[in-house]
Amino acid sequence: MVCTVCLQTLNSVEVDVKYPSVTKVLSSQLQNISIKSDMPCSLTLEFRGGAELLFGGIKDHQVTLPESETQWTMQQLLVWIRDNMLRQRTDMFLQGSTVRPGILVLINNTDWELCGELSYCLSDNDTILFISTLHGG
Repeated sequence: MVCTVCLQTLNSVEVDVKYPSVTKVLSSQLQNISIKSDMPCSLTLEFRGGAELLFGGIKDHQVTLPESETQWTMQQLLVWIRDNMLRQRTDMFLQGSTVRPGILVLINNTDWELCGELSYCLSDNDTILFISTLHGG
């Protein structure tokens, strides 16, 4: 599955080069696309650098997200993690609707800032790694 955000970027670039006059029409149509996830999404969640202590000391988790009307995003995953996995000190992992500053997030070994952060659309078999850089001293 390809995320709507990715489709917008790829198609807009291609259209700009080949047919600049239709760029606006295509972009507006792509914004209305919603991708339905008709299957559960299986992920590997990894916690390192002390973040695992918030999850019962377990570093690696194989999870299957339930079916959804839309494709799962990182923002939805963080809520799911909070509600289903986080055992203590929510404030040490989340701040508002995102991860706390000092927690690095990698999606398939790529910094999530390059993937769209909260808007990244999850795919089956993605690996999400959370690394805490917060250490006492």
